[in-house]
Amino acid sequence: MDDFHRDLGKEGAEGDPEANRESVVDNFDDMGLCEDLLRGILTYGIEKPFPLHQQAILPCCQGRDASLQVQAGTQATTTVAIVTLQQLATKTAGAEAKSCRALVLTKSRETAQQVHYYVNYLGAYMSVTSQAIAYVSDMAALENGNDIVLGTPDSVNSIVNQLLPLNTLSGVKTLVLYEADEMFTRGFKDHIYDIFKRMPAQAQVILLSATMPMDVLQFTSRVMREPVNVMVKAEEDMSLEGNKLKQFYAKVEREEHKLDALCDLLPLLNTTQAVVFCNTPRKLDWLAECMTARGITVSATHQDMSQEERDLTLQEFRSGSSRVLITTEQLAREIRQSRISCPTIINYDLPSNPENYITRVGGSDVLRRRIAVNLMVKGEERMLRDIEQKHNTQIDEIPMNVQGLMSM
Repeated sequence: MDDFHRDLGKEGAEGDPEANRESVVDNFDDMGLCEDLLRGILTYGIEKPFPLHQQAILPCCQGRDASLQVQAGTQATTTVAIVTLQQLATKTAGAEAKSCRALVLTKSRETAQQVHYYVNYLGAYMSVTSQAIAYVSDMAALENGNDIVLGTPDSVNSIVNQLLPLNTLSGVKTLVLYEADEMFTRGFKDHIYDIFKRMPAQAQVILLSATMPMDVLQFTSRVMREPVNVMVKAEEDMSLEGNKLKQFYAKVEREEHKLDALCDLLPLLNTTQAVVFCNTPRKLDWLAECMTARGITVSATHQDMSQEERDLTLQEFRSGSSRVLITTEQLAREIRQSRISCPTIINYDLPSNPENYITRVGGSDVLRRRIAVNLMVKGEERMLRDIEQKHNTQIDEIPMNVQGLMSM
């Protein structure tokens, strides 16, 4: 596309984010999604659409440009997966079907792989191919044709340049910029524009961004045509609703008995991985040392560690090198934004106030059944009741036979 400035209507990207707000569609069945995609959504546990799903999926699937202001997280990532998969559900046969049809740009290779994870799982029953690319060695992803290609702007641009004079982006119908503000901050602006110039004039543009700095606004105003604008507040990502979350408490007589209770509980839950919350770094270090001494491989991260140390620890846990991640409340959001998929959350310490409970257990991966267990000593019953009242939820006593909890 030689001219960035596409014909804009009166409702351009610079308008009020609420001005174009679409009608809320609160049921997947009413979004016109194909049966195989609906099957994938339901199979992996998303029963009720998140706020972003309700407002963005239908207009995006209708082919409209969209500017979505939302924090990165499960509802943002699944929105990208659902929209791109649905757009490809009616792909045509022939040469076009062998080209890249949807291009998803992300801030990092890791983020591309995370989005790719959701595309694969939600599209498990669809004949759609996808690949996350990182290096020129991944050139075949564009050269031989994958329906959905994901990668950083510099990687995609480098591969496209290597493939010239082949017009490898001529079949792209949808371009997604995931965490656009982060990409512009990281210096990918020129790469993004270079990619955009090689795309068909009629290509749909979907942009997701937690914030709307000037670079992002300039991009939307130059390339989007009468976009739907949706803003989802960060707090809406922090919900106990719509998740397959079962919550329990386990009574412990005294504080010093918690270690034994935790070590006994982990094998009974038959969980692949668990995140354990402590209230202080000092308690965390002590617990990690004690569990290691008992032969349990753990990862530990807290706010007193450097960012590099924390990143390495999260990577270690994500790779499966350890089954238990011990952390503090202060890093709950960082862990959630890293999109670590974990079926079990254990509060070794109850949070210091009811408001912080949802920081630990809310907004986690909805694609799996999850369980939260709270270790409670005598005298903490009131705190548990306050948590229930604050978040309008119910926390039951853990049953004697806990082996089947994850399959309930």
